[in-house]
Amino acid sequence: MTRLSSFRFLAFLFCSLPVACVVPAQQNPPAKPRARDLGVPFDGTPGPFNAITDVAGVLVGHTTLISGEGKLEVGKGPVRTGVTAVLPRGKDSMNNPVFAGWWSLNGNGEMTGTTWVEESGFLEGPVMITNTHSVGVVRDAVIQWRVTHGQPDPTGYWWSLPVVAETWDGWLNDINGFHVKPEHAFHAIDSAAAGPVQEGNVGGGTGMICNEFKGGIGTSSRKLDEKSGGYTVGVLVQCNYGVRPNLRIAGVPVGREIPEEPAYASASFSELDRGSIIVVVATDAPLVSHQLKRLSRRVSLGLGRNGSISGNGSGDIFIAFSTANPGAAAADHVVNLKMLPNDKIEPLFAATVQATEEAVINAMVAAETMTGINDHKVIALPHDKLRAVLKKYNRLSK
Repeated sequence: MTRLSSFRFLAFLFCSLPVACVVPAQQNPPAKPRARDLGVPFDGTPGPFNAITDVAGVLVGHTTLISGEGKLEVGKGPVRTGVTAVLPRGKDSMNNPVFAGWWSLNGNGEMTGTTWVEESGFLEGPVMITNTHSVGVVRDAVIQWRVTHGQPDPTGYWWSLPVVAETWDGWLNDINGFHVKPEHAFHAIDSAAAGPVQEGNVGGGTGMICNEFKGGIGTSSRKLDEKSGGYTVGVLVQCNYGVRPNLRIAGVPVGREIPEEPAYASASFSELDRGSIIVVVATDAPLVSHQLKRLSRRVSLGLGRNGSISGNGSGDIFIAFSTANPGAAAADHVVNLKMLPNDKIEPLFAATVQATEEAVINAMVAAETMTGINDHKVIALPHDKLRAVLKKYNRLSK
């Protein structure tokens, strides 16, 4: 049976097994240790929450779907999936687009709406993340949410090309059962909040696997010093990539030091890098679209620090946006913009690399052991063994 917190277990009991249930967010969720709490050393200075929400105005919401156990019955379960929403300008995200840029390190994946992001330079609305076979329903749900809320104009002509990304959770989840519904996307948007961000087995990350340990949602941030502008960079990942032998944490070959119980051991593709990672980068620095594309490329260097090779079967797709320049997408007048000089951008590159590296490890540290379809079990990264390995290599910070 899935190893759940007592809170989630109670929610699990109240769900009808054939139907996925929404595990409600806790008002005051118990604090989980994060990578820094375990003594993992990282470069850079995080913001107050060490999360993407350290960028003022950014909100994050989740819908987590968990029900059933045992043998896979397509359409019934077990269900281990969900939806995550990142709102760049809070609830005003639909009406006040942000400059954005995206990049694909390896294209075995999907992020809808990116051709218009590339062409226009703007991200309109939220970034949504879910499982591979639920991209369509989530995309349509975002449009429906906008129509319901009369955005941007309930009487005039308009159209929407939402950004929805995915990673594959079919090892643990009844992915062909289509359990994600429009109301789950609505809930992720409507419940989005500032402050601490839930990590691990939540939202779109519920059924994800990272370096053959349990993966999911992770986040981190970096605050630049005043000499570099005092800007903030925040990163949120949905990590579902990698093979155990490649995993490195703080430069240490943790994957080789903790080889037991790798996911996919019984599968024909057990030695291949299957899976994906979606990364969302936010900043309050005044960057325009081509600069944000440059920022999104630096995500790959953060993944490389953790040992990723971006394998053939991995969809590694990244998007970056800036909350600066509100009103830049105005259609009826010339807009005056601020833009950071390219010669001043390097601290933001470093912050992106550092926050990406930490966000992935935060996801793995927060994730809990999960059992899904056909009793497939994926173990969490064992905290005690991680500390022991870091100590062995003299990399434990405390």
